[in-house]
Formats: sequence, structure tokens, C-alpha cells
Amino acid sequence: MRVDAFEDRSAEPAVRGFLHTPSNPTGDALVLTHGAGANCQSKLLVAVANGFSEGGLSVLRCDLPFRQTRPHGPPFPAMAARDREGLARAVAVIKQRTSGRLFLGGHSYGGRQATMLAAEQPGLVDGLVLLSYPLHPPRKPEQMRTAHFPGLNTPALFVHGGRDPFGSHEEMRAALAMIPARTLLYEVERAGHELLPKSGSSDLPVHIVSAFQTFFS
Repeated sequence: MRVDAFEDRSAEPAVRGFLHTPSNPTGDALVLTHGAGANCQSKLLVAVANGFSEGGLSVLRCDLPFRQTRPHGPPFPAMAARDREGLARAVAVIKQRTSGRLFLGGHSYGGRQATMLAAEQPGLVDGLVLLSYPLHPPRKPEQMRTAHFPGLNTPALFVHGGRDPFGSHEEMRAALAMIPARTLLYEVERAGHELLPKSGSSDLPVHIVSAFQTFFS
């Protein structure tokens, strides 16, 4: 596997991040992006991108437009549509480099924007990989972020921690019933919103790739 810095400024929004090229490619590719408080170099994104690349996928982990504009701080709600434009651009750029299926995903805010983009543009990608989907703000279960779920016709793998304050497993299962496409909820017991432990190694990326391979076989 090789990892290279990647940038494409041929159109706006620009695409910036890192491209993981597998040693034994399957022809499939994944565009993966980060949460509201991170960037594409977060521990989780690097570990998951490495896992998928070792499984044969080309992986672009990229910074959303809001993070390219400001290196720190959360996204502005008014920029969400532009963040989705950035994801669509990343998909278009990687589509030119792959011969197989194309997947899109992300952690938390990045995953939410991926689902919204897929609902807005059916058929854009072959599937979604969603890490810690932020179902609602912590301690505010009445503010559900599922209005677009009934229009989501793209198969989706959801990876969710049992201690995630953005939604319980029970809430996730109820929400996924709203999605007409095939879904799989991969439950990670004792994991929080970041999924990985703060210190030490984890075999979670291997299990995520295995669940992905089974679900999208």
C-alpha cells in the first residue's frame, strides 16, 4: 500500500487529502471524510482508510471545504451545501481513477453530509460507509437528523458505538427502518463517538472492512 498527498484544483471546490493506493487492487474505491471537529488526518480516518486499502480498495480521505477554509473549529450550517459539493467533486475525481464500484462515507458530520448528498443525487455512488452517524445532538433526542432518510436509496453500512451520545443502538435501529435502501448496523459495544480507544491499537478497522465486504458482496 502507498499513501500520497492528493490535491485537485481543476474545479471548485478543490479536492485535498491523501490517496491510499492498495498493493492488490480490486478496482473499487472509497471517498472518506471527517467529522465536524477534525480533519482527514484524524486517527479514525487514517486507521479505517488503511484497513480498506489493505482490503484492496483505493481510498481518498479528504478535507471538506469548510476545513480547507478554516483549519480549526466546527463547520457553519450555511456551508453544508458547499461541503456536499466538495464531496461530489471528490467522487467525480476518483471516479476517473477507478474501474469498479465507488463508495462514499465519513465520520459523524462527514457521514451525514454523505447521506444527504446520496439522497439528493441517487445513483451517485454504489454504497455508503457511515461511521458514528450523528443521529441527534447529545441529550437532544427530539432534534433528529433523519428528514432525508426516506429518500435515501443507496445501500448503507452504519458503524455505531454503544456509548455514542449522538444516538443509541435502539434509536439507530428505529431510524434505519425509515431508509428504503438496504442497510446494516454494525454495533460496536463499549465504543464512543470516536469508535477507537484513545490509546493503544484496535482491530476495529479489520472488522469494519469484513462487515463491508459481506454487506456489499
